[in-house]
Amino acid sequence: MNCDAAVVVLPSGHHGDLGIARSLGRLGVPVYIAGAAWWEPVSRSRYCRGRLRCDWDRGPSSRAVDQLLEAGRKLPGPPLLVPTTDRQVVWVADNAGALSEVFRFPRQDAGLVRTLCDKSLMRILAGRCGVPTPQATVPGSIEDVEEFAESAAFPVMVKATEVESMRRRVGGTKFVVHDARELIDLCRRAEDPEGPNLMIQEFIPGDDWMFDGYFDRDSVCRFGVAGCKIRRFPVYTGVTSLGICVRNEELEQLTARFMQQLGYRGILDIGYRRDRRDGQYKVLDVNPRIGCTFRLFTDGGGLDVARTLYLDLTGQPVSASEPSAGRKWVVEDFDLLSSIRLWREGALRVKDWADSFRGVQECACFAADDPMPCFWMGLSDLRAFREWIGRPAVRTRAQDGTNLALGREVVP
Repeated sequence: MNCDAAVVVLPSGHHGDLGIARSLGRLGVPVYIAGAAWWEPVSRSRYCRGRLRCDWDRGPSSRAVDQLLEAGRKLPGPPLLVPTTDRQVVWVADNAGALSEVFRFPRQDAGLVRTLCDKSLMRILAGRCGVPTPQATVPGSIEDVEEFAESAAFPVMVKATEVESMRRRVGGTKFVVHDARELIDLCRRAEDPEGPNLMIQEFIPGDDWMFDGYFDRDSVCRFGVAGCKIRRFPVYTGVTSLGICVRNEELEQLTARFMQQLGYRGILDIGYRRDRRDGQYKVLDVNPRIGCTFRLFTDGGGLDVARTLYLDLTGQPVSASEPSAGRKWVVEDFDLLSSIRLWREGALRVKDWADSFRGVQECACFAADDPMPCFWMGLSDLRAFREWIGRPAVRTRAQDGTNLALGREVVP
């Protein structure tokens, strides 16, 4: 493998950036982080060659583009650019013309990227492609919410369509709501006067499934692996804290057809729920970027979507083997908090918790060959915990109305 070209990562925080640095850095690829603070765990990794200045998140778009181009010209390459958040992938698509003068990355239509990042628009697009989705509505006002609540079947999911706005107002982006009063109260607090920023979606009884894949310039899936969430953080609405690879040809074929119809290129992180009522896989989220869980999904030789992207964009052959079925991957701090919550609610026994770690092959934070990021992750967790305990509590209830716990919505 030729590892001469550098990779520049636009960071999201916590373990996703660290996974990219380790996955590519262990092969000898020079990895740089743009805009990360010196104390962030990825910046302390032995596989991070350096930090680049880039104010894409704070300053004008043109200034951030100029900063990246200036830094990229000094790196071996042409270097690759890897965005890790929805906001970043939209920004890269909007500025693709200028950024492509120096960087390599999959060229996506900016309109398609925006549509996939907006859950309400994605749902419409998926329906046109024949991909099942949960029933949902996007209320335009509190009056619409009140009208919906009169005949709604609870529980329901409330999800952000405009992530930053909703996170700023209520401290989270996904909530399970069990009655009309809670729904109206949450929507009042989350409402953005500038326009609709949330979607109310039916709660689907079933199991959470994921698919990570890479699609080349012809929208052909060159690498793809499915998996299941065992535990999440936050417990009922969050990202994977403990997951397992499971071979699922039906899901793989469904996703490949969906992306072929869209003409999609690049890394894909997509979430489904298998509806116990009809057996259908219903798409929940389509992330047109690398996901923080990507290291769960590997083949027998350790190939993942980050390595596939590197091979494809540097003109090297991609040779994927069978997925590592049964492989488990854990985010230590996230899973500890989730396990404590489940244990306190009586939903997880100590023996079952211990048994769940059989088959774990990789941790998100700790690595014997790269221990320092785990230490800094711990310091970061202490700061986040102080913020978390100061947030207003979100009351959660079981379907029969009994109180389960006073939790706080935590979005990494």
